[in-house]
Amino acid sequence: MASVAIIRKNHILSSLLRRRTLHSRRTITTGRRSFAPSLSTSPVSRTKVLETFREEFEIGSRLMTLETGKIARFANGAVVLAVDDTNVLSTVCSAKGDGVRDFLPLTVDYQEKQFAQGVIPGTYMRREGAPKERELLCGRLIDRPIRPLFPAGFYHEVQVMASVLSSDGKQDPDVMAANATSAALMLSDIPWDGPIGMIRVGRIDGHLVVNPSMDELNLSDLNLVYACTRDKTMMIDVQAHEISEKDLEAAFRFAHPEAVKFIEPQLKLAAKAGKQKKEYKLSLVSERTMDKIRNLTEKPIEAIFTDPSYGKFERGEALDKIGQDVKGILEEEGDEESLKVLSKTVDTVRKQVVRRRILNEGFRLDGRCLDEVRPLYCEAGNLPGLHGSALFSRGDTQVLCTVTLGAPGDAQRLDSIVGPPTKRFMLHYSFPPYCINEVGKRTGLNRREVGHGTLAEKALTAVLPPELDFPYTVRINSEVMGSDGSTSMATVCGGSMALMDAGTPLRDHVAGLSVGLVTEVDSSTDNVEQYRILTDILGLEDHLGDMDFKIAGTRNGITAIQLDIKPAGVPLDIICESLEPAYKGRLQILEHMEKEISSARTQDGRNSPRLVTLKYSNDDLRRLIGPLGALKMKIEEETGARMSVSDGTLTIIAKNQSVMEKVLEKVDLIIGRAIEVGGVYKGIVTSIKEYGAFVEFNGGQHGLLHVSELSHEPVSRITDVISVGQQLSLMCIGQDLRGNIKLSLKATLPQKTKKYDAVEGSLNQSKQKPTHGKDSLSEQEDQTSTVKDLPEDTDLSTKPNPSYSSMSPIVIRSAVECDEEEKSAGLGSNLKNNSNLKPQRASKSKSSQVLKTLKSLSKFELASSKRPRITKPYLRTEKRMSYDDNYASSDEDKNEDESKSAILLYLEDQERKVEGRIDAKKLKLGMKVTAKVLQIRSRGLVLDLGGGIHGMHRFESDDSKQEFEVGNEVEAQCTSFTSKGVPVMSIIQDD
Repeated sequence: MASVAIIRKNHILSSLLRRRTLHSRRTITTGRRSFAPSLSTSPVSRTKVLETFREEFEIGSRLMTLETGKIARFANGAVVLAVDDTNVLSTVCSAKGDGVRDFLPLTVDYQEKQFAQGVIPGTYMRREGAPKERELLCGRLIDRPIRPLFPAGFYHEVQVMASVLSSDGKQDPDVMAANATSAALMLSDIPWDGPIGMIRVGRIDGHLVVNPSMDELNLSDLNLVYACTRDKTMMIDVQAHEISEKDLEAAFRFAHPEAVKFIEPQLKLAAKAGKQKKEYKLSLVSERTMDKIRNLTEKPIEAIFTDPSYGKFERGEALDKIGQDVKGILEEEGDEESLKVLSKTVDTVRKQVVRRRILNEGFRLDGRCLDEVRPLYCEAGNLPGLHGSALFSRGDTQVLCTVTLGAPGDAQRLDSIVGPPTKRFMLHYSFPPYCINEVGKRTGLNRREVGHGTLAEKALTAVLPPELDFPYTVRINSEVMGSDGSTSMATVCGGSMALMDAGTPLRDHVAGLSVGLVTEVDSSTDNVEQYRILTDILGLEDHLGDMDFKIAGTRNGITAIQLDIKPAGVPLDIICESLEPAYKGRLQILEHMEKEISSARTQDGRNSPRLVTLKYSNDDLRRLIGPLGALKMKIEEETGARMSVSDGTLTIIAKNQSVMEKVLEKVDLIIGRAIEVGGVYKGIVTSIKEYGAFVEFNGGQHGLLHVSELSHEPVSRITDVISVGQQLSLMCIGQDLRGNIKLSLKATLPQKTKKYDAVEGSLNQSKQKPTHGKDSLSEQEDQTSTVKDLPEDTDLSTKPNPSYSSMSPIVIRSAVECDEEEKSAGLGSNLKNNSNLKPQRASKSKSSQVLKTLKSLSKFELASSKRPRITKPYLRTEKRMSYDDNYASSDEDKNEDESKSAILLYLEDQERKVEGRIDAKKLKLGMKVTAKVLQIRSRGLVLDLGGGIHGMHRFESDDSKQEFEVGNEVEAQCTSFTSKGVPVMSIIQDD
């Protein structure tokens, strides 16, 4: 018996194994996947075949593809839309449970990850963070046309996720994502009354373009996004450059048939791979409950809405009281079913009462006519401490706009996969809870705030000046102070006035308002039987109406549009008809705005920002920035200004003029600016010599401040006036023969009304032209003696010498180069002894007077930095003795005459006694020597005076150069010495 049992058991096992083997060889083919058979005994991986469905179509000369079945197979619906190398995936999922709610919890998430363009994110974690503004805006663009097409009472949670898989940067993926979402909803089992088609239209040179590329959009004056069903409009979004209502209507009618082309491919794809729609439970109010609550609330609601004296909050409190009274009645009756839907049912009754009154009587909640704009209030510059500000009120809606101007480097950086990398104009819209008398919590980016701010930003962008004319970065901050309808359009009005208050040269004012719609639809045919268009709608009219049509523009045309609707579409004819009342209302608002401020204010106020753009070499800019930007950041911290550096350009923006001057001063000390004669620069004394001081200025360059240029008074010790490390304001007065910059401190100081000593006074009088009498002294202005080189005391202004301003920009030598040149020339001792020149041949009876006079003369000769050209090689003493008799009448003038006569007698004596060639080392003023022409330069000669000493001679004109040759011997007379002790010679010409 046991053996029989064992045999039977083995037989059963073998039959089971045989059946399993046969079963494993059978190919399983279900509707969408199959498994290849495996005939080998060893385990081998099997190949999975994914069944995909595709639809190809062409719109605007671009081939597009809809594909499903390959990826995201677990979603309720998933579609990939491809155009060229841009691919967008859109998925749709619905929650399984039935939540208790009275609204549709639809969430649309749009995401652009950096892998789509082959880039690793630049964040610290190297991954994407919170949604960016563009992602929120694209999510709203998808949400607005699909939300009205969900059936009434469908309150199940639905989530749409659109992701850019790859992008070539040529096509904006936002419209592609919307069409892919429509196709995914058609494939899913979620109830939805689609599909829709969305198209983008541009206008280039007056011609409308379908699906323009990003490069074409940059040339277009219209960016229209249009969404629709087969016969009705669902959504419109426009950014334009003052396009007329007539041209815009033509663009709408052009876009509608192009958008419908997206619908047929979606229907074909849904017929191939679509799921059967599920039966979802709809939250609908029964007729019995609706009639019961209507009978309790209709009369009190009509009484409130027919009384125009109610304000927004008074009306809301009265309606809440009605709801509380009805709730008490239902609680007494124990009607739990009615209590659950009480709030929504009262809202439905309220909606019916308002709409019926508007349609039948043509009156609105606040008693206005259908095309009437609410009372307006405009105020520009209400916050004078800011760059620009404005307060705009329309009815109970009130918005405060402020403008802040910044440097070009303050522009916002954008990380989107398409579009420009930066944005220099930003408008940030804020909707705080207090503006509607609520308590709330401030969070991060809000979809509604981002959407409203972007709409106002689009409206104002069209009138901004070009960046070359107005290089500022502009930020408008809009704070909603009170909300009762269309705060985004109030932001447009307030922002336009604030920009003009900030001095922004706008082409024209921009204003906006919202147009509403109330319709009566035949339920059997779904046709609009009656409608009313409302201008400047209230918040409650927006809530109870069918359309919120925001239109902004100037007198010349429209700059921005945003259309949102609540029913399943609005006929295009009604939308085009709404443009005319919007234009009339816009003109009324523009008139009030122009009365307040009609042009940009001048930027001359104390709080007006200043912007300067300077050109420097890249090496200079690197010095300004410093290691790791430390020097630049230090300047910004100390002054509060902002600096931005680009290739060869430095842009500085400061809060006001005083801050700008501080920044420019610091920049000049670091990298300097182009040196001009007569320009005033700030420098620091680096070293002090016996003959003057070397000053570092203008970004590390050096110049010489001679002892004669320290003060209008004689200076015995340089250290009594300046010290090493002291900062001075100096004027560039010229350049010496060796290329060194000559600086002057006294040129920046006012002269004192003080008489010089007798010698100087008499000599100055010999130069001045008297105010009366003969003009005998006017001829002495061309004399070339050292006596004429003395400074005048008649001009008491601090203006630079006009001879300086005629000089060209100069080259600078350092103090080290000057010292080396001085040592090589061997003139150091001569320069020291120059100030103590003593006459060699003077009579004993007049020696003391002559010596005293000559010392004074030599001192003033060396102190003078202005040496005119020598026109004659000899002294015309007879001219210097002729002056007005009025001057000689006083005792002081007699003493001056005696001093002057002593000087002239001495010089004449020197001329008479120096007849032959003398030793050049004993060269004195007025001596004649025989010299050789050593070099001929562009402006003069270098003469060999003998004994290793060289002198210089300046040409009187360009033709003088042709009269000399190297090696010629000439007779020269010493007329003066330079600050370095180099003798200045005059060529003696034969009479």
